[in-house]
Parts: sequence; C-alpha cells; structure tokens
Amino acid sequence: MDVNELMQRYAAGERDFSKVDLSGQRLSGHDFSHADFLNANLAKGFLKGASLNFACLIRANLRGADLSDAKLCGANLNQANLSQSSLVGADLHGGMLHKANLFGSNLSLAVLVDANLIEADLRQANLSHALLSGACLRGANLRRERAIGEQHQIELAPTPHAILYGANLAHADLRGANLSGADLSQANLRGANLQDAVLTGANLQEAKIAEANLQGAYLTEANLRSTLMVGSNLTQARLERAILIDADLSASRLRNAVMPDVCASRVLMVGTDLTDANLSRADLSRANLTEAILTTANLVDAYLARTNLTNANLTEALLNRAEMTTAVLLGAQLRGATMPDGKMYQS
Repeated sequence: MDVNELMQRYAAGERDFSKVDLSGQRLSGHDFSHADFLNANLAKGFLKGASLNFACLIRANLRGADLSDAKLCGANLNQANLSQSSLVGADLHGGMLHKANLFGSNLSLAVLVDANLIEADLRQANLSHALLSGACLRGANLRRERAIGEQHQIELAPTPHAILYGANLAHADLRGANLSGADLSQANLRGANLQDAVLTGANLQEAKIAEANLQGAYLTEANLRSTLMVGSNLTQARLERAILIDADLSASRLRNAVMPDVCASRVLMVGTDLTDANLSRADLSRANLTEAILTTANLVDAYLARTNLTNANLTEALLNRAEMTTAVLLGAQLRGATMPDGKMYQS
C-alpha cells in the first residue's frame, strides 16, 4: 500500500490497516487517529507531526521511524518495536507501551504523562527533559547493556546508558525498574515509587527525590552528590560506596540501610532514622546529624571529623576505631555505645 491509497481509504472511513506494509513511507503531518495498524510494518517511516491519537499500533514495527512531534495520545503501542526511533517532542500522554522495545530511541522532550511503560525496554534511550509524571515504569529496563539478539542490527549509541537528564518523573511508578548506570542528574523524582529499583552506578546528582519510596533500592556506587532526598524512605536500601556529598537526607528513613564506605562529607541528615544502619568506614566528616537516630548503628572505622551529632541517639552504636575527636556530641545519647577505644560508654 502506498501513502495515497492509505489516505483515500482513511478519508472514506476505513480504519483497519492491520498488517499493511508502509515501511519507508512518508506520512508526516497526516491524521490517522483511531486507525488500526496492528502488526503493521512502518519501519523507517516518516511520521513527523502525524496524528495517531488513540491509534492501535500493537506489535507494529516502527524501528528507525521518525515520530518526532507526533501526536500519540492514548495510542496503544504494546509490544511495538520502536528501537532506534525518534520520538523527540512526541505527545504520548496516556499511551500504552507495555513491553514496547524502545532500545536506543530518542524520547527527549517527549510527553509521557500517565503512560504505561511496564517492562518496556529503554536501554540506551534518551529521555532527557521528558515529562513522565505519573507514568508507570514498573519493571522497565534501562540498564547499560545492549539489546540481546540485535548485536548486528543496531549500532551502539554514543552513550552506553539511558539518559533521563532533567526528566520529570514526579510520582512515577518505577518499582523494580532497572536503571543501572542511567543518567538521572537534575531529574524530578518527587514522590516517585522506586521500591526495589536497581540504580547501581546511576548518576542522580542534583536530582530531587524528596518523599520518594526507595525501600530496598540498589544504589551501590550511585552518584547522589547534592541530591535532595528529604523525607524519603530508604529502609534496607543498599548504598555501598555511594557518593552523598552535600546531599540532603533530613527526616529520611534509612533503617537497616547498607552504607559501608559511603562518601558523605557535609551531608544533611537532621532527624534521619539510621537505626541498625551499616556505616562502617563511612566518611561523614562535617556532616550534620543533629537529632539523628543511630541506635545500634555500625560506625566502625567511620570518619566523623567535625561531624555534628548534637542530640543524636547513639544508644548501643558501634564506634570502634571511629575518628571522632573533633565531633560535636552535645546532648548526644551514648548509653551502651562501644567507643573508639573499644570500651563501652560510661555516663
């Protein structure tokens, strides 16, 4: 089918174009809203600015297609192949992309508000400044490996990880999402659900993750420099060797968090709950831990030079060999704590 025939049939009221082959065709600027392109081949098609609102594109092949500025509100793209496609500035508000293949696609500035991206493949995708508030990315894959089985079909993108720089993911559902190595610097993740998400080696510098759910999340070696995490839940999260310099985790919950070797100089943890947290060998120099709860926390070999522990609760904490000669302990509770010399604190 060519473009002229498609337009004539659509104008005549026909909407069923399932399994048609329109690969490489120029459909830019045309309106095909509510059309059925089930299993259609639109690979390398030119659809810039096209209207496909509420269209059915289930399992459609859109590999390498140009969909920049296209209108895809409410469109069904479940299991569609959009690898290496351009969706720059596309409007996918409320779109369905369950298990869609978006490997290496460019979604910068795209609108994905309330979109369904459950189990979508977003490896090497560019989502910089995309609007994803309220989107569901539960189980989505944004890790840095290349797509399996496409080694000879898809060229490597210039960057080996997903780009979400400055993206708006406020209140997004990212439970169990794999964001290993992703660039989320300056992203908005306020109120997002990142429970059990994998953020190993991710760049979250200057991101806003206030009041987010990061329970059980993997943040090993993540860059959280100057990140805003006030009031977030990081219970049982893993932050081995993470960078928390100048981050704000005040009033957050880090109970049972695994944080050995973290670099957290000047971090703000005012009123933070660190009960049973493992902070062995952590660099907390000049950190503000005023009124923090560190009951039974592991601070063995921690570096606490000029750390503010005013009114902190260090009951039964382990401080063996910790460097805290210049720490501020005004009003701190040390009952049952093991001090740097290995002796139990005596009031």
